[in-house]
Amino acid sequence: MTDLPAFTPVHLLTGFLGSGKTTLLRRLLADPALADTAVLINEFGEIGLDHHLVERIDDTMVLLQSGCVCCTVRGELAEALRDLHSKRERGLMPAFARVVIESTGLADPFPVLSTLKSDPVLRHHFRAGSVITTVDAVNGLSQLDTYVESNRQAAIADRIVITKADLLEAVPKALAARLGQLNPDAVCHVATADGPDADTLLGDGAASRSAQLQSASGFYCDAPATLVTADGMAHRTAISSFVVCVDEPIDWTGFGVWLTMLLNRHGDRVLRVKGILDIAGEERPVAVHGVQHLVHPPVHLAGWPDGERTSRIVFIVDGLDAKLLKRSFNAFALAGRAKARLQPEAAGHVRNAQSL
Repeated sequence: MTDLPAFTPVHLLTGFLGSGKTTLLRRLLADPALADTAVLINEFGEIGLDHHLVERIDDTMVLLQSGCVCCTVRGELAEALRDLHSKRERGLMPAFARVVIESTGLADPFPVLSTLKSDPVLRHHFRAGSVITTVDAVNGLSQLDTYVESNRQAAIADRIVITKADLLEAVPKALAARLGQLNPDAVCHVATADGPDADTLLGDGAASRSAQLQSASGFYCDAPATLVTADGMAHRTAISSFVVCVDEPIDWTGFGVWLTMLLNRHGDRVLRVKGILDIAGEERPVAVHGVQHLVHPPVHLAGWPDGERTSRIVFIVDGLDAKLLKRSFNAFALAGRAKARLQPEAAGHVRNAQSL
């Protein structure tokens, strides 16, 4: 029997309507690597699993030939997850080492993630895994121009899978550029008949993403994003990114109070925050990573990636004022007298702000 993790990771598969979530999930379920997986989907019929069914456990659960347990989510997600955990503990279903949830095409990903933290039972048995977002190579750019849900799904992703690229000569450069601006920290894959495979999208390496530094300075996202639509007009969703830099040590307690206040009030609009911090009294840098109200445990890194002891915090936000956010940070988090600074480009990314 496979050793089960202390906290079962819950991975979220999301993406806009028609972006290929079901096709990707169907292929992943055929991978032997997912044999010890529980899958939550909206309806069995949507994924065409009839020929894969082996045994019905109850009205909502079936066992697949691959070994996966597949469940229909008809109501409360927390109830479905508690039911899975209870049946696993009582030996009423095969043990599973991870959960994959397929969300609806118009869903904001965050309520799924917040469920794990807010439910008193789930937070003792489950943890957030990776968010995988599918983006349609043919229609993705127009959807990003038009729908805030599409933007939020892409901005919150740890992995982006571009689908339907086989219908074009190549992935549109404008789409790749938009995704790179919207979420530069996400790993982007192009879907083929053979990949990406389950281990690439859901493997254990995804859990250590807080410590994965993708540029010399610590982040791939060093330059703030200026988002425009495909025709060059200002983007209607007001989603932008900016970077806060600090040259002096940060007070860990003050930072924790500040981040808690920020996320309590504006968590639904802080799509992602990721930082490498110089904490007062610590020799090594500390990496922090959060998605809306959900903050992952901090990670101590082996050393400063570029030798420069400077804190950098990257934000992807929906309509928050970068200057007000920086001002509140200065008031709570600085151990010395230095003040945080915004990269110059961020000054133009202020819309519909609320003071902290």
